[in-house]
Amino acid sequence: MGNLVSSDRSSMQRLFYNRPAETWLEALPVGNGRIGAMCFGGIGRDRIGLNDETCWSGGPETARLLSEPLGATGAEAVQEVRAALAGGDIRRAHELARGFHSGYSQAYLPLGDLLLDLVVDGSTPTVADGTPYRRQLDLNSAMVLAEYESGGVTVRQEAFVSAPAGVLVVRVTVSKPGALGVTSRLTAQLRSRQHVAGDGVGLLLQAPADVAPPHRDVPEPIRYSDGPDRGMAAAIALRAQTDGEVRADEKGLTVVGATELTLVLSTATGYDGPSTVPTRTAEECWATADESVLTALGREYGDLAAEHTEDHQELFRRASLELAGPPDVADLPTDVRLTQHGDDPALAALVFNYGRYLMIASSRPGGLPTNLQGIWNDILRPPWSSNYTVNINTEMNYWPAETTGLPECHEPLLDYLEHLAAAGRRTAQERYGCGGWTAHHNADAWCWTLPVEGDPRWSNWPMAGAWLVRHLWDHYAFTGDVEFLGRAWPILRGAAEFCLDWLVELPDGSLGTSPSTSPENDYLAEDGEPASVTVSSTMDLALIADLFDRAVQTAGLLGLIDPLVDRLVLARKRIPEPSIGSRGQLQEWAADLPEQDPHHRHMSHLVGLHPGDAITPDGTPALAAAAARTLDLRGDRATGWSLAWKINLRARLRDAAAAHRLVLAFLSPADDTSTDYVGSGAGLYPNLFCAHPPFQIDGNFGATAGIAEMLLHSHTGEIEVLPALPDSWPTGRVTGLRARGGVTVDIAWSTDGIDVALTADRNQERVVRYGDERITVRLTAGTAHRLSLS
Repeated sequence: MGNLVSSDRSSMQRLFYNRPAETWLEALPVGNGRIGAMCFGGIGRDRIGLNDETCWSGGPETARLLSEPLGATGAEAVQEVRAALAGGDIRRAHELARGFHSGYSQAYLPLGDLLLDLVVDGSTPTVADGTPYRRQLDLNSAMVLAEYESGGVTVRQEAFVSAPAGVLVVRVTVSKPGALGVTSRLTAQLRSRQHVAGDGVGLLLQAPADVAPPHRDVPEPIRYSDGPDRGMAAAIALRAQTDGEVRADEKGLTVVGATELTLVLSTATGYDGPSTVPTRTAEECWATADESVLTALGREYGDLAAEHTEDHQELFRRASLELAGPPDVADLPTDVRLTQHGDDPALAALVFNYGRYLMIASSRPGGLPTNLQGIWNDILRPPWSSNYTVNINTEMNYWPAETTGLPECHEPLLDYLEHLAAAGRRTAQERYGCGGWTAHHNADAWCWTLPVEGDPRWSNWPMAGAWLVRHLWDHYAFTGDVEFLGRAWPILRGAAEFCLDWLVELPDGSLGTSPSTSPENDYLAEDGEPASVTVSSTMDLALIADLFDRAVQTAGLLGLIDPLVDRLVLARKRIPEPSIGSRGQLQEWAADLPEQDPHHRHMSHLVGLHPGDAITPDGTPALAAAAARTLDLRGDRATGWSLAWKINLRARLRDAAAAHRLVLAFLSPADDTSTDYVGSGAGLYPNLFCAHPPFQIDGNFGATAGIAEMLLHSHTGEIEVLPALPDSWPTGRVTGLRARGGVTVDIAWSTDGIDVALTADRNQERVVRYGDERITVRLTAGTAHRLSLS
């Protein structure tokens, strides 16, 4: 690959600032999948926000208490809704649909804060004298640095969260021997007690039994309990290694007369899986966390840092994007660059690389999936409970996992589905009288699968299982892991069984869904008023058709003989293709109904274009044109994650100009820091977190996936390079993109031509496409095959 990019590579792998963070949306994230930390880089007084991915409100008993339905359920109740729809009484159907609702899912919680008060050479540094100042996050090393001078003494602070060691490490040094004093304190919004053990300290924590979503008006939104529904216990353990003197007491760890200080912190909770009541005490959690701290303290700081960096880089360096950008902005602080970039391709490359960094930091094997905020949340009653919103957001979180070479980071979601399916079997049977398993639009650490109490337009959507299991197939499609596919089959089969039972025969002999909604959108009924419950949303049928295709394909690959598969084959033939409406658009519902919000953020009816593959410009040109028309009618302006989805959709249509326009919109500075969506302010916060608003990490992951889609397609079987490359990215290089079938693709391009290197996991023959040019190549496992295109 030629050295085609002249921009400073570090500007595409580094966030940096010339002042400390004042808010959460300016702080810098580090994590190891389980422990998340937000580093503010304060002068004299610093804050590091702490999270543990397993710290959630509630438990299995809370979920049981909230599961009582509002009305009639079961097969007969479903038939009543269907009868109302068949008779044209959509208002009665709406009210009957609410009867299936129950409670709400639980909240992902902030664990606590590590607060540092520094004394340097006898005085507390202040912002006024803490100059020059630099704060940065190096994506390549996954380390945060804050450095400044105070009274002629240089203060340097480094922080990282080690996956191998399971600890947060904070290193503070000063340039003058013995001039450093630090008091380290642990605080929390949860119920807490200080804990002292020798030269170590900790915080013993109790989570609430129930935290209601902010949009729910309940008498006790944050409820603690000492009964059977008691929330989990948790703990934080902290110790220090220093050349100074250390004192531990209930005020924290106090260090004086030091030149260097290494703080080591770990966390633990009582969480033991979604169906197990947490029983560990806070003291037992502290002992578990302290064991990790003591082990790490027995090692040199340099060894811990090197081990951490090596572990991170094994994942991070698999893929990278470089784009030539304006040289005059490369050295601007990231927050300034965001407001002044104009068209800065290198900033787009930084966002691509940042998305991969965030995935590595928030999703590791053995853990829970990333939630709406990844693993970083500082609000006790967070927006939308910071839960798993599985009608788009959780799925989007994992779109870049396979395409950018992070299949291990996909595992938490893939493993979670086994537990979700187990809970969803009860929901399918008890709520609808159906076999298989289902889930609705909200889930949590306890595998909530019921339709939440609320409006049917978001609650009455039992298609989460059908969508989520597509991730099982995608993992196989990229890795070729047949053994994994065998383990996934029961989950895939169960989702298909539910959908088969859920389908009904319509008057024209086709199969459809009733009742049906298109997530979170309304149509205008004949009376001019908004309505949501109807028959056969386009998304329902697209997901079910795709699920049946994948289930039949999987059974064939595994050599299974299963009567259900034969039924799926027959049913699939009766599912109609999407319809094209009077405006040339892809209809959102079976009937050509006007949307209540023509610019709605959800693009649910285009799921067959992306992340599905049923709609393609070559294979289904009329449907692809209708999808493009739909995007035109919806417009660009949307929430951050919706912008990201639209980047992917436009890329699949090979519409480079529109995809680039959306990238520019995504790279805009967010002008709204509220914690509820008010219709404006989407973009990026100063720390490049995506703004819904408020902060939702799905947009970060979706943008990374979208940029990858602009540079490589493989969903049709061909390996298509640069399918949606904007004119304003004339020079660039991407390494480590993954094509289905197990091929790693590196591409470098300039006005002189395109160099491509393909390295396959196994021997295979593939068609490589660029524009209208197609080349058949025979790939040998482990050997790079190079092509030059023009």
